[in-house]
Amino acid sequence: MQLTSRDLNAALWAAADEMRKVMSADVYKDYLLGLVFYKALSDKMLVEAYDLLTDEKPESLEAAQEAYETAAADPDTWEELEAEMTARFGCAILPQHTFTAFYEQINNRTFMLRDLQQAFREVETAKGDVYEGLFEDFDVDSKDLGKTVDKRNDMIASVIKALAHIDFNLYDEDALGDAYEYLISQFASESGKKAGEFYTPQSVSELIASIVTHGQASKYGFTVYDPTCGSGSLLLQIRKFVENAGGVDNQAAVHYFGQELKNQTYNLARMNMMLHRVPGSHQHLRNGDTLDADWPTDEPTNFDAVVMNPPYSQKYDAREGLLSDPRFAPYKKLPPASKADFAFLIHGFYHLKETGTMGIVLPHGVLFRGGAEGVIRQRLLETGSIYAVIGLPAGIFFSTGIPTCVIILKKQNPSRDVLFIDASKDFKKERAKNYLMPEHLEKIFQAYLDRKDVEKYAHLASFDEIRENDFNLNIPRYVDTSEEEEEIDLQAVFRELAEIEREEAEVDRKLAGFFAELGISMK
Repeated sequence: MQLTSRDLNAALWAAADEMRKVMSADVYKDYLLGLVFYKALSDKMLVEAYDLLTDEKPESLEAAQEAYETAAADPDTWEELEAEMTARFGCAILPQHTFTAFYEQINNRTFMLRDLQQAFREVETAKGDVYEGLFEDFDVDSKDLGKTVDKRNDMIASVIKALAHIDFNLYDEDALGDAYEYLISQFASESGKKAGEFYTPQSVSELIASIVTHGQASKYGFTVYDPTCGSGSLLLQIRKFVENAGGVDNQAAVHYFGQELKNQTYNLARMNMMLHRVPGSHQHLRNGDTLDADWPTDEPTNFDAVVMNPPYSQKYDAREGLLSDPRFAPYKKLPPASKADFAFLIHGFYHLKETGTMGIVLPHGVLFRGGAEGVIRQRLLETGSIYAVIGLPAGIFFSTGIPTCVIILKKQNPSRDVLFIDASKDFKKERAKNYLMPEHLEKIFQAYLDRKDVEKYAHLASFDEIRENDFNLNIPRYVDTSEEEEEIDLQAVFRELAEIEREEAEVDRKLAGFFAELGISMK
C-alpha cells in the first residue's frame, strides 16, 4: 500500500523509536539514514532485476526477492544480471544481502549484524568507487547500540523490521528524496546546536535558491557551488527553481559542486544526492577544508550560483601566506583568525561567474564590525559586489537563536547601490522556534525584485549614502522600523492627576467618618 507523503515521513521517523530511547539524535541519525538509503537502493535493484528477468513488475518485494535468488542460482544468468545491475546502480547486491533478505533472516532468527556490515563493505568496494566510504559512520560495534553483540543485533533488527513494510518503489524520486530531507530536518530539530553542521532550514534554502536562479533559471547546464555543503539540502533546492523550457529538461542538467569538512556529513550529502537521483556525473562533492586550500581548481572553477550557510564566527588558520592566495589578495587584509565569516564569503565570491549570483547566510556582525573586516567590507562595497542585505528573524535556525542575514553578491552592479530588506518581524512562532512561511518568502522575494523603498521594510541605499555611513551596513541605519511614540497631552495628564487627588481626598474623608463612629482616630 502506498502511503501519503505525510504518512511516509512519519513511518520513516518512527522506525528509530527504539534508538531514540537510548541515544541522541546526532548519534542515531547515521544508523537510520544509512538503513533508509540501503533499503531504497535494495528495493530499486530488486524491482529492476525482476523486470529484466520477467519483463513485468513484481507483485511484491518478496516475489522480486524469490526471482532474484533463482537467477543467482544459475551462474550464467547471474553473471549477466550482476553486470547489468552494476551498470545501472554502480553495484550488485548479493541475494542474501538485500534488505528483504535481512528482514526474512530476522523473522527466522538468523540475522547477524556482521552480515549487514559485509553487505555495506561490498557496496562500498564495488567497481567505480561510486559508494566508497559511504557507510563508514555506521559503526556496528558501537556501545551506543547496546553493550553486547546480541543487544546491538536486536537494536538494528528493530529498525529493519520497522522499515520492511515500506516499499520504496511505490514512490517517485522526488517523494523519496523529500522524505529523506524530512528526516534530516527532524534530526536537526532534535540535535540543537549540532544541527548547524549539516542542515539549512528549507525556508531559507528556498529563499536563497529563488534569488540566485532569478534571471538564469532556464539556463541549460546550470552550475551551483556550496563550499560548506553540509547534507546538500541547500544545493538540492536549486533544481526546484530551475525551469524546463522548449522541451529541454534543464532541471536534470544541473551540476552540483560541494565541499564539506566533516566526513560524516559529506557521506550524508552523497546519500542525499543519490536518493534525489542526481546522476553521478552531475555530482561533484569533495571531503575537504574550504579555507585551507582552494577547490575546485580544475575547470569549471566559476559557477552560475554560489550558495552558503557556513559555520558562524568559526576560527581558522589565518596564516600570512593566504594574502598571496588569489582568493584573498585583492582585499589586502585577512579576516581575523577568530572569525572566518568573511573568509567564507570571499572564497565563495571568488568562484562566482561574472554573470552569476551568490547568496550567503551570516551573523549580523559582518555588517558593522571594524578592523580587517571593515576594510574587506569597504572593498566589496567600492567594487559594487554587495547587491542586497536581507535581515532574517531570530530563532529560525536549529543551531542558533541569534538573528542572521542573507547577503546577496554580484560581480556586475555598476551603480554600487545596496538594497536593504528588514524581514526580521515577519515569521510564525511555534513553541520555541520561529518559521518563515510562504507568504513571508514571497514578500521578501518581491521586494528584492522591485528594488525600491518600502516603508519600514526596504530601502535602496546609494553608494554615497553608504559611504556617509562609513561603510557600516547595519540594517537599522537604512530601514527604520521603529514606531512613532504616541504624543502625550500634558494638560490631560495634569487633569487626570487632579481628579485622582480629589478622589483620594474623598476616600480619606469617608474613612475618617467611619473611624470616628468607631472611636478611632486616624492621626
